[in-house]
This record gives sequence, C-alpha cells and structure tokens, in this order.
Amino acid sequence: MAHQFTTSYTRDAIDLLHHYKKLGEQAIAQCPDEKLAVELDAQSNSMATIVKHLAGNMRSRWTDFLTTDGEKPDRMRDAEFEEPPKTRAEIGAAWESGWKCVFDALEALTDADLEKTVSIRMQPHSVMQAINRQIGHCSYHVGQIVYLAKHFAGEQWQTLSIPRKESEEFIRRVTRG
Repeated sequence: MAHQFTTSYTRDAIDLLHHYKKLGEQAIAQCPDEKLAVELDAQSNSMATIVKHLAGNMRSRWTDFLTTDGEKPDRMRDAEFEEPPKTRAEIGAAWESGWKCVFDALEALTDADLEKTVSIRMQPHSVMQAINRQIGHCSYHVGQIVYLAKHFAGEQWQTLSIPRKESEEFIRRVTRG
C-alpha cells in the first residue's frame, strides 16, 4: 500500500479498507476456480464462505450506519457459513456488494459524525470504534483469504507484498523516492 500522508482519520480508514479490499481481490484472483469453495478441514472456512460472511457483516453494520443497530434483525449470521457462493462471479458479486455498503457509509461521514454514538448488538460504540472494529474484522478475514489463496495457488503464487529476501532492495527504492 502506497503511504499517503493524511491527518483525516476517516480518509485514512477508507484508504486502509481499500487496501484490504484490493489485497483480497488479488489473492482470490490467484486461486484456481475449483478451490474457491474448498475447506482445509471441517473447522475451516473456504474463501467463498469467508466472502459470504464478510458481505453479510458489512451489509448489516453499514446499512443505515448512523441510525440503526449494526446487527440488523434480518441478518442470519450462522447462515453465512452455510451454502457458500458457487462460482467466481457469485463470490465477486457478494464481495462487491459488501464493500459498497462500507464505502458508501464511510464516504458520507463528516468530521462531526465521528463524535456520534452508534450501536452494534445493542452496545454503544463511538463511530471511530465501529470503524476500527470493521478494519480489524476485514484484515482478519482478508488474511485468511490470502493464506488460502497462497496455499491453493502453490508454485504459481505471486506475492502481494515484499518478496522474501528483497526487503533491503525495497527499502533502498522507497528511500530514493
């Protein structure tokens, strides 16, 4: 992620979430189609399931963000872990719909909104706490997606960060500008 200096909490949060969205997309793109819904074991989730869960969480948390509880009555969280999307197109549609809810809500926030209180599962959160909670949740699950994609891509995997044994060269390039 290219560093962009900002003193705006909201701008930084949006940029960071865009980074995680892109990271997830780059990982999913490297996964063979037939592996998107594969679970490593009975206690694991597939990439398709993780995407379905993230989309459900994002829709629930960020629809009417400032005015309704972040756990919507129609959300069936347990169902998010059953019957994952079956195709790359269905996974992509779920992914995009979830992220759209997040970015639409965050882009609409004003500095004054950061001082407001919202509820998630009937517990009060500052707007900043709710945003931080989302960043943590997304980074956790995107990390799982990256791990699974790397596993399934095998030797075909192309790193999404600084390649091994290239840190010093990366630092030299960055500091040279």
